[in-house]
Amino acid sequence: MNGNSRSDLLETLACTCFAARKAARVITQQYERQLKPTGLRVSQFTALSVLSIAGPLALSQLAEQLGMERTTLTRNLRPLLARGWVTESAVRDGRVRLLAVTKQGTAVAHAALPRWREAQRAIARQLGGDAVRALAAASEAATSRGVGRR
Repeated sequence: MNGNSRSDLLETLACTCFAARKAARVITQQYERQLKPTGLRVSQFTALSVLSIAGPLALSQLAEQLGMERTTLTRNLRPLLARGWVTESAVRDGRVRLLAVTKQGTAVAHAALPRWREAQRAIARQLGGDAVRALAAASEAATSRGVGRR
């Protein structure tokens, strides 16, 4: 190992990816704590909310809206399907899976909304309004520009 190896790597401590992932973990933990009594994970709550707002969506469309891999979304949907909060049906040639929230699923999302709102407030208190707005802007910029897409 040469003398420059350690100092060359010091710049990696300011890694944008690491910072974003670390912040995401802390934020996710806050939402998970708030939503735990509802039996929902934050990703499941968001899926129910998006389906309630958008109406039925193909799995690939929902995955894109949530910024999730299809396999991850499929794993997150299993409990929602099992509880009857989301339905799944094949359309056309059977290769497209159409997902729809049920009335019970929408009711569950509405019941969890106060806890989600508390998580929102807690994150805003913890990070500050400027940081929350900057995070939303960064997310919008990354998704609108296709950052990370092949």
